[in-house]
Amino acid sequence: MDHALNITLANTGRRFNRDWIFRGIDRTFTSGSSYAVLGPNGSGKSTLLQILNGSLSPSEGKVSFSYAGKDLHVEDLYRHVSLAAPYLELIEDFTLLEVIEMHFKFKPYVPGMDQAGLIDMLGMQASRNKLVRYFSSGMKQRLKLALAFCSDTVMLMLDEPTANLDVQGAHWYRTLVERFAKGRLVIVGSNQEQEYDFCTEHLLITDFKK
Repeated sequence: MDHALNITLANTGRRFNRDWIFRGIDRTFTSGSSYAVLGPNGSGKSTLLQILNGSLSPSEGKVSFSYAGKDLHVEDLYRHVSLAAPYLELIEDFTLLEVIEMHFKFKPYVPGMDQAGLIDMLGMQASRNKLVRYFSSGMKQRLKLALAFCSDTVMLMLDEPTANLDVQGAHWYRTLVERFAKGRLVIVGSNQEQEYDFCTEHLLITDFKK
């Protein structure tokens, strides 16, 4: 992927009713860099991530997007973003194969990956035709992560990526980071160090409470 994605926040804030979740964020997020959005539970990490991926508008200030040196409309940002998050729902009435097939109708695979390779990486060959509703919470989280990491997008957004994973699952997550995160714009929302310690830039939500 040669094309750079930039997201610029200018005096950006978001409130819920009369309470400000955060205010006054000035920051640019750039392809090839990795960012950790940090703060305790309930501090607004997920809210900021939703502003950065275009699914939520700020209450004040501005968010602008550019791709390959040109302004990018927020409605087109989704083409360039992969997201794994606890609040992202999988289609429970689909089998594993059907979920994978549906996802990759909208996003291309990263080079060298395909459906069989993805299922092998998940270690879920025996669950190919199993309905997702019967998956454990850990299996569902692994699937969300695999879909995000293996989509050929310039931006990778991970909100609480090891939620519902055991120690082995957390190690598996780190193998995905090493294999698939290079060169992308990576944003991790977290308060668990093992989820974000590879990130070179940190943004602490509590610095923007006003």
